[in-house]
Amino acid sequence: MSALRFVLGDQLTRSIPTLNGLDPAADVVLMAEVMDEATYVPHHKQKIAFLFSAMRHFADGLRAEGVKVDYVRLDDEGNTGSFTGELERAARRHLPDAVFVTEPGEYRVAEEIDGWRTRFNVPIHVRPDDRFFCSTVDFARWAEGRKSYRMETFYRSMRERTGLMMKGGAPEGGRWNFDADNRKAWPPGETPPQRLRFAPDEATREVIDLVERRFPKHFGTLDDFGWGVTREQALASLDDFATRCLPSFGDYQDAMRAGEPFLYHATLSPYINAGLLTAREVVDRAIREYEAGRVPINAAEGFLRQILGWREFIRGVYWHRMPEYKDGNALGAARSLPTFYWTGDTPMNCLHNAIEDTKRQAYAHHINRLMVTGNFALIAGIAPAEIEEWYLVVYADAYEWVELPNVHGMATFADGGLMSSKPYAGGGAYIDRMSDYCKGCSYSPKVKSGPKACPFNYLYWAFLIRNAPKLQHNARMAMPYRTLARWDDKRKAGLVAEADAFLDSLPTGYP
Repeated sequence: MSALRFVLGDQLTRSIPTLNGLDPAADVVLMAEVMDEATYVPHHKQKIAFLFSAMRHFADGLRAEGVKVDYVRLDDEGNTGSFTGELERAARRHLPDAVFVTEPGEYRVAEEIDGWRTRFNVPIHVRPDDRFFCSTVDFARWAEGRKSYRMETFYRSMRERTGLMMKGGAPEGGRWNFDADNRKAWPPGETPPQRLRFAPDEATREVIDLVERRFPKHFGTLDDFGWGVTREQALASLDDFATRCLPSFGDYQDAMRAGEPFLYHATLSPYINAGLLTAREVVDRAIREYEAGRVPINAAEGFLRQILGWREFIRGVYWHRMPEYKDGNALGAARSLPTFYWTGDTPMNCLHNAIEDTKRQAYAHHINRLMVTGNFALIAGIAPAEIEEWYLVVYADAYEWVELPNVHGMATFADGGLMSSKPYAGGGAYIDRMSDYCKGCSYSPKVKSGPKACPFNYLYWAFLIRNAPKLQHNARMAMPYRTLARWDDKRKAGLVAEADAFLDSLPTGYP
């Protein structure tokens, strides 16, 4: 019996279920670079280059083991541009008795794979993706009967279930959550560590040339490409983070600094989401560093919460609520995405820095994503589908399963509070407190209205005024609404008019 084993581009894990039971003498591994996956949104050039190069290196590693690999490059003659088309061609070439694939990370691909069972006259075996701590079935059991989902509740259940950072049935250190210790601003004068980056090898340079040639109008630049593209490089990045950055990660995980996109953040998400690292080994390494006394508990727990808590939680929400989930728009946001999201050309220095860093690195850490680009989209009333597509386009770690709940549920509150107890809306004061962006800005976070005012200030209050019918009874929004209650109608109308005038002045659309 021969099998065709289809490994997708975000499944670059040697232990992926697709490859379980592989018979090198009879089976063939299929991998394909297809135009559909590069263009269903116009992905950042670095994301395409990272994945294609990582796929090619993964295939070389299998060949070195003696595995037969049928690898289809983007520019190969006859490439159909789709997973289905390439499976069909490969089935004609190899005449397999069965096809094996691991369940994909995105709903649209799952629908495509579902169609294979009726299209092909060969058994299609779709195996569960076991690289997560919580299966989609287990999440559905946890979610059953709940009107809303809260990550903290889920996270505690996962701690208990896995035993990670638990001692005698209680959380390590006597607390579930050390987040209150993780909100320090970046110290003036401190220089962040230089991060481990990798010079492109010959294979990666070939892919970079391909991407520049085939996707010249896609967002971003390849000039600073430094992502690892092999398992060995991903492991080196994990070691670099664990030894040099994790000890201070907790303290400064919410800090932002102009021109410094990485600070002490892990920058491991592209590797984990593509499969070059597993969530289990990343978490285990962080806990070993803590147990050895090299990392404080607030850093270790904060990192564990991001992986075991948040990452698993949003994947569960995605698969439990799709496909209807993406269509929600609880606040009725309808404005078009400003052009500066693509160009970075804005006098708002925080947004300029976050977007420029993203153009150069295909990366921004979570506070830039939530409280700068996400916060602006929320309080400006950007249509959820438009800002969701932007996030899917611009980051090397973005796949719909991780991007959509983060943006739809947390950044834009478009699900009406299903997974977040309040909108993450804020004015200029938060950005000023947690960054140095405001020092180089044309606007002042201390000015509330007028031409010198930080737009985040009047946009924030206008957002609250417009959405009062839906938000004013939210207990976590009580304080700002008490403030609003003391303002007269004229003052409120002036803020809304100022916000509208500013937003109406912004060009929209892709340049």
